Amino acid sequence: MDSKKLEILVTAADLGSFTKASEVVGYTQSGLTHMMDSLEREIGITLLRRDHSGIALTEQGQRLMPAIREFLRANANLENQIRDITEQRTQSIRIAAYSSIAMHWMPEILYRFRRQCPDVNVDLRMVDNALEPFELLDSGKTDVIFASRQNYDNCAWTPLYEEKMYAILPRDYPLHGRETFPLEEFAGKEFLMPYGRFDIEVNAAMKQVEVKLNEKPSYVDDETVIRMVGRGLGVSMMSELMIRGQIDDVLCVPVAPRTIRELGMGLRRGTNTPECVLKLKECVLQFLRGCKGSSGPA
Repeated sequence: MDSKKLEILVTAADLGSFTKASEVVGYTQSGLTHMMDSLEREIGITLLRRDHSGIALTEQGQRLMPAIREFLRANANLENQIRDITEQRTQSIRIAAYSSIAMHWMPEILYRFRRQCPDVNVDLRMVDNALEPFELLDSGKTDVIFASRQNYDNCAWTPLYEEKMYAILPRDYPLHGRETFPLEEFAGKEFLMPYGRFDIEVNAAMKQVEVKLNEKPSYVDDETVIRMVGRGLGVSMMSELMIRGQIDDVLCVPVAPRTIRELGMGLRRGTNTPECVLKLKECVLQFLRGCKGSSGPA
C-alpha cells in the first residue's frame, strides 16, 4: 500500500479540504482527488465524503484512521532506522521550525548547541505552514519542532515566548497619535491574509471582538504581503518575528486588546527524550533568557 497516499489522506481529513491539503503537500487539488479516488479503489472502501462544505471521513474511514496513523508512524520509524544505518549516524536531531523562528532564533541556538554537542548532527527544516511541524512530528519525520501552540494531543509542549501581534498599515494611515490599533478597526478594510494557515491566529483574535474580516487570501511570502500593504493594497496583521527587519515602508502597531501567539518547543508525547535533545532545550532556554528585553519588531 502506498504510504504517500495514506499521508495525504490523513492531511486532507485533518484539514477538511483538498484545497487546504494541496497547499501543505504540494499537489494540485485535482491531483489529490485523483490519488484519493485511486486509494479508495485499491482498498475497496469509501474513505471520504465530499460535499460543498469540504470533505470528511466516512464511518469506515473513521474506523480505519487510528490504524492508518499507526502504520505511518511505524513506516516513518523504519525509514529513520534505515537512514541512520546507511548513513552511519551516531546521533542526530531533526528540527522543523517556522521560517521566522529559523531565521531569528536558530543560528544562535545551533551555535551554542554545537559548542556543547559537536558530534551531534542537526537537520534543520524550515516550514511556512502553521500546522506542518505538528504533522511532521506526529508522523515521526522530525524529532523537535519550534512553532506556535496548536491543538495536537501527541505533542509534549514547552512554552517559550509570547510573541506580540501587530497591525501592518500603510505609512500614511491616520493613527491620530494612537500607539495601538483596535482590532475592531480591521472591519470593512481589505485584509491581506498571510499565507500558511496564519488565519488560525488571526481569526482567533478577531473572534474575541466579533469582527468579520474582508479577507483577501495571498499566496506569497510575508515580505511581499508587507510590501503590498506599503503600496496601499490593504492592511494585515502579523507577529513580531514575521515582520522583524521589514518595516521601512509600513506602520507596525500593536493591536488592542493585546494579542499574542505562544511560541514553544514540541516533542513527541510518550517517547524517551535523548540527552542531546535535552541539551538543545537548555541552549534554547539560555538564548531566550537573553531575549526577554526585546520590545518589538524593529
